[in-house]
Amino acid sequence: MFSRIKEDIACIKSRDPAATSALQILLLYPGLKAVRAHRKAHWLYLHKHYFLARWISQRAVRKTGIEIHPGAKIGKRFFIDHGTGVVVGETAEIGDDVILYQGVTLGGTGKDTGKRHPTIGNNVLIGAGAKVLGPFKVGDNSNIAAGAVVLHEIPPDSTAVGVPARVVKRGGVRLVDCLDQVHVPDPVTCELRRMNAEIEDLKQALQKLADAPKE
Repeated sequence: MFSRIKEDIACIKSRDPAATSALQILLLYPGLKAVRAHRKAHWLYLHKHYFLARWISQRAVRKTGIEIHPGAKIGKRFFIDHGTGVVVGETAEIGDDVILYQGVTLGGTGKDTGKRHPTIGNNVLIGAGAKVLGPFKVGDNSNIAAGAVVLHEIPPDSTAVGVPARVVKRGGVRLVDCLDQVHVPDPVTCELRRMNAEIEDLKQALQKLADAPKE
């Protein structure tokens, strides 16, 4: 147990430049508290002590603002930075060396049964406010941009941005120009531009019909 805690603290210290000491991380970091509580709750969940497991997880929510269902499976060196508003669903699976920022949801769509939540591969970073919804996989070494809404599988070594999210980089090769975590397209604006272009085409077609010589 102590070796696992030491590993968690070392992981956070290496990834968070604001962390000044191991004691600060142990006592003051809500992400670490939530993960430690989840390990206890998950053990109880596996042994069918569902009420106690849920009690521990809900107590952790009140203390940290992070909700991890006791049934979720979480790998090693899991780091939740800041953490407020993070939600991890019951059938979610998280690999090793994963980073979540505040406001992330690993949830379901309400349309699936059984496996309802995503599987996150190893060494994945999910930016602030991102939503990953559904029983698919986000591949190893991938990045999900802040605010993205992921509804489909993401291949390994990919970067996904937007609403709904699409892969803009894979294996270090950019697939879409001029698109990054900052310059995320507004889907409403894109749709309005498409509609305006279609209306203009229709106007021109009608004008041609009106100008055509009558027999």
